[in-house]
Amino acid sequence: MVNILVALNANYVPPLRVMLKSLFVNNPHENVTVYLMHSEIPEEDVVDLERFVEDEGHRLVNLRVTDDLFSGAVVFRHYTKEMYYRLAAHRFLPEEVDRILYLDPDIVVINPLSEFYRTPFDGCLFVAAEHTPVVRMTATFNRLRLGTPKAKGYFNTGVLLMNVELMRREMDLGEVFRFLEENRHKLILPDQDVLNGLYWDRIKPADCFLYNFDARYYEFFKLIPRHKINMRWIEENTVFVHYCGKRKPWQKTYRDEMGRFYRYYESLLQQPRTRGTLA
Repeated sequence: MVNILVALNANYVPPLRVMLKSLFVNNPHENVTVYLMHSEIPEEDVVDLERFVEDEGHRLVNLRVTDDLFSGAVVFRHYTKEMYYRLAAHRFLPEEVDRILYLDPDIVVINPLSEFYRTPFDGCLFVAAEHTPVVRMTATFNRLRLGTPKAKGYFNTGVLLMNVELMRREMDLGEVFRFLEENRHKLILPDQDVLNGLYWDRIKPADCFLYNFDARYYEFFKLIPRHKINMRWIEENTVFVHYCGKRKPWQKTYRDEMGRFYRYYESLLQQPRTRGTLA
């Protein structure tokens, strides 16, 4: 059994379908339950998603939350209030869910996820990846900005393995709200800042090249000899390709080589269910 959490608004439903298709194709032996956390996706879209997931042999659970959840939190640029929902997921998930994998809808899953999904938490609340070596360039700035001088990294929240059982016992949602209010003028990547500001010492690191590959920096990573990153390596080893930032592969202006993964799984939505490989 694999539990997947997604949190989004109606604008991200089309890429969500691509992400889920890629997950189902590359994990044919997993029994997946998708928890859809939202506050404003139209009912007909939810029903359509339920039908899509069921036709793929899996299950979708609709977690509609009130629109005022995080209504006063900082929202700007292309970010929406739904980005905060993962931080409150333990309040809404069924009691039997003890771990769940949160995935942003701008991700594609290109290899089996079972090894990562079953990562031991070792007492941590989360397992996440830092976008190294890119983020390390700003590590000192982030530690000063968030008041976390002992933090060892700045972790991305797009792929977040969550220890739900421990979150229920130890996380105080009020603390999240207070952090957002007290630091509202310091926030740059809001939900990510909360995670790193409050729980910097409760995050178990994961390999970003395997479990949260930032598509923006593919050309940069190729230039670092010790990483030996190329397209073949990604196809054989990476599990999650993440299209971070404003530029997305479903936009007509997106021309990056990494867009081939998204386009491939998008094309499979019109085909019978099968485990596919990139041409």
